[in-house]
Amino acid sequence: MYNIPVLVDEAHGAHLNFMNELKDTEAINSGADIVIQSLHKTLPALTQTAIMHIQGDLISENKVERALDIFETSSPSYILMSSIDECLTIIEEKGVELFKKYEDNLKDFYTKINKLEKLKVLRNYIVNNKYDSGKIVIITQGTNINGKQLADILRIQYNIEVEMANVNYIIAMTSICDTNRNFEKLADALIEVDERLEYKNEKEQKYDKKDQKYFINVPERKMSIQETEILEDFKFTNFRQALGMVSKEYIWIYPPGIPIITPGEVISKEVIEKLEEIIKSDISVKTSYGKFPEIATIDR
Repeated sequence: MYNIPVLVDEAHGAHLNFMNELKDTEAINSGADIVIQSLHKTLPALTQTAIMHIQGDLISENKVERALDIFETSSPSYILMSSIDECLTIIEEKGVELFKKYEDNLKDFYTKINKLEKLKVLRNYIVNNKYDSGKIVIITQGTNINGKQLADILRIQYNIEVEMANVNYIIAMTSICDTNRNFEKLADALIEVDERLEYKNEKEQKYDKKDQKYFINVPERKMSIQETEILEDFKFTNFRQALGMVSKEYIWIYPPGIPIITPGEVISKEVIEKLEEIIKSDISVKTSYGKFPEIATIDR
């Protein structure tokens, strides 16, 4: 409609086109002009393998090819290219069968973990079916452990490594490479852990999704990111004393890598409380200058 090319970084979505409930959410099917997908995250391919899709009339394939000639390595990995080729062959020849089994495994898994009482499963709070159930999100809010502690328990006691751990939740990544036994092992582990947990208090026993506090409100912006980049007049301040100051840097935790605050935004009480919560959860805070708990600030 607007003749504006749309490029989508669909790193975790290479499988979506093969999931019955999610096909229409996949970027190519949604009309994007360029889509980059990582094969290794959700399909059977080696790490660092990815593909680019181009469709429509807004993108010149010749220009894309010339740009790739400039920025791509002149020494490609034939191992990785072979992995891509093998992955695409597997999907073409066995994809329907593999994804049918995958969806059946996920259905069985979610049925089994309905027994959870204290841990919560994000899928149960999704209004419609547009949710990638292969990303298993387990919520610890309201229990006597945090996401980092749950991840540690799964790693040390059950030899299960999750994709990421945050203050109030963990994410377990799954794919067609996982067997039914893998899903059973994770379900059994979560049920055992759940039986040992306690509620923080009586109020937490009634979980209300309106009470979720995983994200903070967008802080007030006083300067543009560009303005802060060229500004040399700044200082380092302990984040606890930075209330009302303007941040000169990005502050985030990884994963997922989403900034808690960006350059030019005002450090609010909510931001400080969030950082305190992250520290208490034993999760590492990252900053552009790498001096946390001191952060680069501007007195404006």
